[in-house]
Amino acid sequence: MIKVVSRNIFRFFMLVLVQVLIFNNIEISGYLNPYIYVLFIILLPFETPLWITLILGFFLGLSIDIFTETIGMHTAATVFMAYIRPYVLSFFAPRDGYGSGSFPRVFHYGLPWFIKYASLLIIGHHLLLFYIEMFRFQDFFSTLLKVILSSIFSITLIVLSQYFIFRK
Repeated sequence: MIKVVSRNIFRFFMLVLVQVLIFNNIEISGYLNPYIYVLFIILLPFETPLWITLILGFFLGLSIDIFTETIGMHTAATVFMAYIRPYVLSFFAPRDGYGSGSFPRVFHYGLPWFIKYASLLIIGHHLLLFYIEMFRFQDFFSTLLKVILSSIFSITLIVLSQYFIFRK
């Protein structure tokens, strides 16, 4: 238990640092903005209660908001992502349920399962984040294109991280 908590604390700080120092400086033609910090919520253990997930999502989003001066946009999107996580997990649950002690990783449940699970969470996060940022429906379709392209880019980076960083 202590090993899991310390690993998640380390992951929290590393993902915030990597997001703030590297990925916030990447913007390709205004439509590709990678958000890798959401990987923290995606990789939380299955047994994490909803209230803890919501609190962790709040502090994760608040950390990004503090560094990027976005006044609650990332906090709202990350708390929303943390809120829908149990529903997405139950939607994609295997017939036998999730094994105790297993984590939502490519190596435990396979690439198709992980892509579906992570994609729903990331698209939900990006939809809320970019529409809060835009805060008008005048540019609805260009914002939707930004959501789709940024989601694909973020999902690709997160899946690649599963193979390069989080090995068996």
